[in-house]
Amino acid sequence: MKAIEVTEYGDSDRLEFVDRDLPEPGPGEVRLEVEAAGINFADVMQRRGVYPGGPEAPYVPGLEAAGTIDATGEGVGLDEGDRVVGMLNGGGYAEYVTADAQMLFPIPDGMSFEEAAGFPVQYLTAHSCLFEWGGLEEDETVLIQAAAGGVGTAAVQLASNAGAEVFGTASTEEKLDLAADLGCDHPINYTETDFREVVDEETDGEGVDLVLESVGDDVFERSLDAMKHFGRMVTYGVASGVPASAENRRLLFENKTVKGFHLGQASYHDPSKIMKAVPELTQGLTSGDLEIILGESFALEDAAEAHQYIEDRKSSGKVLLKP
Repeated sequence: MKAIEVTEYGDSDRLEFVDRDLPEPGPGEVRLEVEAAGINFADVMQRRGVYPGGPEAPYVPGLEAAGTIDATGEGVGLDEGDRVVGMLNGGGYAEYVTADAQMLFPIPDGMSFEEAAGFPVQYLTAHSCLFEWGGLEEDETVLIQAAAGGVGTAAVQLASNAGAEVFGTASTEEKLDLAADLGCDHPINYTETDFREVVDEETDGEGVDLVLESVGDDVFERSLDAMKHFGRMVTYGVASGVPASAENRRLLFENKTVKGFHLGQASYHDPSKIMKAVPELTQGLTSGDLEIILGESFALEDAAEAHQYIEDRKSSGKVLLKP
């Protein structure tokens, strides 16, 4: 089969289009014929070799995919021919991949493979960060960093539908318009405006109840500044490549809370806690209350171009690979 391989850590040109043996499903696993694979910034960080606990090169990247079950291992309650989508332990950038059956769910009728591939990581991350970890309630205020990205577009919709007042940052007018269309009340161009100043102005200097932070570096620190007393932050990424930390004395005297969220680790340690949101999210998508925002699609062999597209901050919504 054809696949993309990270030959060694480094820039996007380390992604090579290669031939690999067809994988065989073990007990509790299925093999998918991949129709679409989602690209996440975690893939970029793994390729750079800066992702904690990431795979050792050479390896096939890819943490989510949608496709048709091609073969099943022992003890699996799914059938060949089923259309499914889910999270992977890697290997999604390929024509075929094996997956843990517990981390898969059926693709709803009327949903394309492309839409399905843009669902698991972004919506399960957004829902977990907002509600299970962030405790967002109706009429609260939330600041969503990178509001036009994959997770950001999901989080804006979920927060708006829950009755929250939504602040969101993005880098271009096109991205800001997208966020606004999805329910962002206060779109902020972070290249031109200090988001903390906007938050202070719109909240009479109090700050927001919740921040979803995925950048690190000084964005993390300024996000703490934008939180009100008793505010919460959920940090789930380090897109800048520069980790950040919170001084404990500051958290103590300002009564602020910072929680970390990692979808893969949470799914490994307690999959039921993550997957319980699937029925609600699926219902929202099928009813039209939620929308999967698809960005650019690239052919499998163009994975290096797709990674560079994301790293150059050109992307909005979910970027996909199609074998």
